[in-house]
Amino acid sequence: MNDFSHLDKSGNVKMVDVTEKVSTSRMAKAEGKIFMKSETISAICDDQIPKGNVLTTAKIAGIQAAKKTFETIPMCHQLNLSFVDIQFTIDSDWIQIDSIAKTKEATGVEMEALSAVSATALTIYDMCKSLDETMSIGEIKLIKKTGGKSDHVMAYKPNVGIITLSDSVMSGDSKDQSGPILFEGFLNAGCSVEHQKTLPDGSKELVEIIDSWVNDGVELIITSGGTGLGPRDLTIETLDQKFDYKIPGIEQSLHAYGRSKVKTAMLSRLTAGVINGAIVICLPGSPNAVQDALKVLIPTVFHAFHMMKGDKH
Repeated sequence: MNDFSHLDKSGNVKMVDVTEKVSTSRMAKAEGKIFMKSETISAICDDQIPKGNVLTTAKIAGIQAAKKTFETIPMCHQLNLSFVDIQFTIDSDWIQIDSIAKTKEATGVEMEALSAVSATALTIYDMCKSLDETMSIGEIKLIKKTGGKSDHVMAYKPNVGIITLSDSVMSGDSKDQSGPILFEGFLNAGCSVEHQKTLPDGSKELVEIIDSWVNDGVELIITSGGTGLGPRDLTIETLDQKFDYKIPGIEQSLHAYGRSKVKTAMLSRLTAGVINGAIVICLPGSPNAVQDALKVLIPTVFHAFHMMKGDKH
């Protein structure tokens, strides 16, 4: 039962912790129908319902319901919605309700879109129930969602290599924590991770190993360590002139996410670029930094390989 994100270790319900998730633009669309007599449809269109303008009132109710979804659905997060709208399609014996909800948050707006449709339909029912006892509500469903990981699901999974640069790990004074975190992260994402290496800070072997791995078919190489401000932090200097070209967006995204959590992240150096067709990303050596990097990189970075093969952005 621990595999379910809404359950704790004892099997009790819990709210999903989205604190560490990346905030992105997210959108959801939903639809539903309310069925009724043709005479009721005509009364609505002619504004002859005693309780007032049905569709305007129902639209307001739907928008309000979307904004209040977290108060009615126990495990929903409170979201800052940037847009909600309701549209109607009228036929001879039914009205279709289409909703759209948008946000820039760390979790999706599916429930807000569905709540909007539901409340809109219920409001129509309430305003027309005295005239029509045959009404029924149904076919409420999610039509589309974008944003978050589901918006960047990539079929292609690159071959990954991981290099840890650390004097203390090489000397045996400390245990490599970042390497295993990266290994598990990319392995769980469906990547092949058959190349791993530990080197001392500033190792001259770094470039040779990268060249060798690229020749072996490694497509994504992640280094951790040697990106700070100390005299032995030479990873960036070693690889900067090796890149065929840089990918500054990766660096910017990693830095932005790190700074949003820890102020000292601004003191770490990051870089990313392409060497002989392989993407090389240099990360700080701390376990927290590589855990954060996995949240930013997976699965979005996989799209780079589609682009490099000539696919659309």
